[in-house]
Amino acid sequence: MKPWSTLLLLAASLASAQELVHWSLNANAAKAPPGSTVSLRLTAKIDPGWHMYSLSATPADGPNATTVALAENPAIESFKVYQPKTDRQFDPNFKFVTETFSNEAVFLIQAKLKPDAPAGPLELTVNTRYQTCNDTECKRPKKGSAAFTLTVDPAAQAAASAIPAGYSEPGTAVPAAASASATPAVGDSPGGFALAAFGIGLLSIFTPCVFPMIPITVSFFLNQRGGILQALVFSLGIVVLFCALGLGVTAVLGPFGVNQLGSNPWVNGFIAVVFGAFALSLLGTFEITLPSSLLTKLDRASRRGGYLGALLMGLTFSLTSFACVGPFVGSLLVSSVQAKGAQPVVGMLSFAAGLASPFFFLAAFPSYLKKLPKSGGWLARVKVVMGFVLLALMLKYFSNIDQVLQTGLLTRERFLAAWFVLFSLPGLYLLGLLRLEGVEPGEHLGIGRLLVASAFLIFAFTLLPGMYGAPLGELDAYVPAPSAGAAGAAVAQARPAWMKNQYREGLDRARQENKLVLVNFTGYSCTNCKWMDANMFPRPEIAEAVKDLVPVELYVDGTDAASEMNQKLEDDKFQTASMPYYALVTPDEKVVATFGGATRDPQKFLAFLKTRPGA
Repeated sequence: MKPWSTLLLLAASLASAQELVHWSLNANAAKAPPGSTVSLRLTAKIDPGWHMYSLSATPADGPNATTVALAENPAIESFKVYQPKTDRQFDPNFKFVTETFSNEAVFLIQAKLKPDAPAGPLELTVNTRYQTCNDTECKRPKKGSAAFTLTVDPAAQAAASAIPAGYSEPGTAVPAAASASATPAVGDSPGGFALAAFGIGLLSIFTPCVFPMIPITVSFFLNQRGGILQALVFSLGIVVLFCALGLGVTAVLGPFGVNQLGSNPWVNGFIAVVFGAFALSLLGTFEITLPSSLLTKLDRASRRGGYLGALLMGLTFSLTSFACVGPFVGSLLVSSVQAKGAQPVVGMLSFAAGLASPFFFLAAFPSYLKKLPKSGGWLARVKVVMGFVLLALMLKYFSNIDQVLQTGLLTRERFLAAWFVLFSLPGLYLLGLLRLEGVEPGEHLGIGRLLVASAFLIFAFTLLPGMYGAPLGELDAYVPAPSAGAAGAAVAQARPAWMKNQYREGLDRARQENKLVLVNFTGYSCTNCKWMDANMFPRPEIAEAVKDLVPVELYVDGTDAASEMNQKLEDDKFQTASMPYYALVTPDEKVVATFGGATRDPQKFLAFLKTRPGA
């Protein structure tokens, strides 16, 4: 064999190896009369470990649906395509449920011949376009084809053309609501959120309102019969109250209201005032208590004993402890308000389970009660430290208001300066340099207190570079963005030159420069948007890709007319209310690709930015 022949064979074998789907076409009969319907069978043999997607449409940010079409032929009057039953399962590449085919898929094509179709051989060609993926990667969409030669014979018998059971015409799109963000927003997966809520509930045990009640509560169970069962009922009381709170928030606000809660200035103002009041109370300015008449009635009912008494005691405990756990509950609700579905309820359920679990454990194993540390000065120190932390959180919600209303009062520099002070103060307090309740003059400084004080001071000093425009990594999601002044000039240069709220102007510029528009639906108080802006877009490969686009950012959480227009555009054109949400759009407003949510995978986001029409 000649060398060039060997090279041709090698090239052909390599090309064949790259084909993951192999197409073939045949018919239920070799001959058919004019005017009859011919049943064609298009078989796709898919390589092991790979799958392709159904003929049903998918969301814009999902995989490419398979297309099957009979090539134009003067002898064919019309045709219909039917697909077999699909496999519906969660797709790890696109993070939602998709319809796929694996191993082999046989499509049926009902082709109707024209009554005047000429006798003789008729070559029928089916063209396909498909995308293949496995559990870790996806290939670019490819085109395929298969052909079959049918003989048109007026004397032939028309074959039956019934559609077998299990076959159907391609359906409609998988609902966009079923899709998830490309990556859970900065660590906000449902499982992670529930675990974090449980941990916060567990830590709430060590607050000044809760810890001293442990011996009293556990002794109640020990003096009753069926202590373990009553402990379960008591825990149920805690769970019921906090779940009712989560359900109440969801029911009152509704899905849309819950989704918009995080950016509403009035809601942020209310939360800031509540956090400020709790902070001042913890710092000893005044004491927050519930009406004594309510607590007295519940306490009297709980002393009747039995399971009803244990349930009411759980409710009483929850209300009594609310002065200390209220800030934790508020933070959980605020963290869950931009999530859809039952996340507020899941958060409260997990928090209540964490808060109640030590009581059940100690009621079941009372001997461990003696090993708990005695309440004393350390509880007072926890109280003071929590007060400073809540003041810092209060400032965060005031910052949300400032950014949504665009007042420019709480700039990045002022915000970080305030945080530096507020996180330095608990460090100085724990070292004994700030005289407040819980630290006595000349009191021994333990290793634990020294380490916690050091952590607060280290965190405070890491904020200082951010005041001069330096990036803060993960913290950039929670603090105001650098201003256009000298301090933020270096950081601003690394970010795209966004056209703010100029969608139409962006389309015009894209038309003049023959580019696509990168639309960024963002928010003033959206933490995931800030994270992407501070950590993803400054990356060299991402910044280089954006240079080939016209970047337009559209704010959807403001109180101005522009935000209302942007909300309407996102809802009408993309059927979503997500922040952030990215889309590549042609100058004539055709959507090329979309990318929902934040992601920590630069290659995945880069692949989205490089998507071009027809790819």
